[in-house]
Amino acid sequence: MTRRALTAAAVLVAVAAAGCGSDSGIVKSVKTSGQDTVAAAPTAAATTTRAAPPKPTQAPAPRPSGCGRKPVEHLITTPRWLGGFEITEYFSVSEHWFVGRRVRAPGIPGRHRVDWLNSSNGVAMEGDGIGLDGRHYHFASGGDAGWINAAGRRTRASACASRWSHGLPRWLEGGWRNTGGAITFPLDCGGWSNGTGLRELSYAGVTFAPGSSQPLRPYRTVAVDPDLIPKGSRLYIPAYKSINGGWFVATDTGGAIIGRHIDVYRPPTSSIDDGGRYMTHRRVYVQPPGTG
Repeated sequence: MTRRALTAAAVLVAVAAAGCGSDSGIVKSVKTSGQDTVAAAPTAAATTTRAAPPKPTQAPAPRPSGCGRKPVEHLITTPRWLGGFEITEYFSVSEHWFVGRRVRAPGIPGRHRVDWLNSSNGVAMEGDGIGLDGRHYHFASGGDAGWINAAGRRTRASACASRWSHGLPRWLEGGWRNTGGAITFPLDCGGWSNGTGLRELSYAGVTFAPGSSQPLRPYRTVAVDPDLIPKGSRLYIPAYKSINGGWFVATDTGGAIIGRHIDVYRPPTSSIDDGGRYMTHRRVYVQPPGTG
């Protein structure tokens, strides 16, 4: 579910050399921690008329960039302001952006581009995608597969959206490896993205399914850590006041959404290189269900 800052020059060179285009690699564009970005809001964004919550009594103290120590969290049961949030965005990712060979995937009909299915740019990370046939598909189960970095080593999410245990994720734990053990995948036009694949590993129970896993409403749905914010909570994020009035409903979750990290569902961006907004050190008003 989120895009943060790496280059994929080797992959893109290989893709371009194969004549497959260069707007899709195996890595999503990621913004490093401490870097706030706010893009222009689309004119079609939904609006709300709900009043803003009580203002916080004190402005948040600035924190250094990077991922500092996180507080011990407890489930929120009463309305309150909380600070120190990272805000990211996700959307239903288009298969048209991808260049991998079309393969069969457990749970969905037909063949789909392998990088759209399994890369950190694709459905496995975003949770929802739009296929070449114009239909929605979603990531149903991760099975026993985790995420791996470019070198093929497992990496785990942390409470910071931009920090993973062994570098940012590139691919689900499975698929092809080249002679050096790094990730590679077959291209739809022939050849490989990062050297010939010598071995193919199992995805260990990963499945997909037709349709969206739940109703997703742009600038209304957010994904949260349910151990901190109960599902069904209303959230007010001041940074979005001019876009939709600032109010959201916590109806989604994600394996990489940990602690004070909120992922906002939005309309798709214009390209795979645009991961949407990324903001840090934000205050959020949380109103658990039944407390409003």
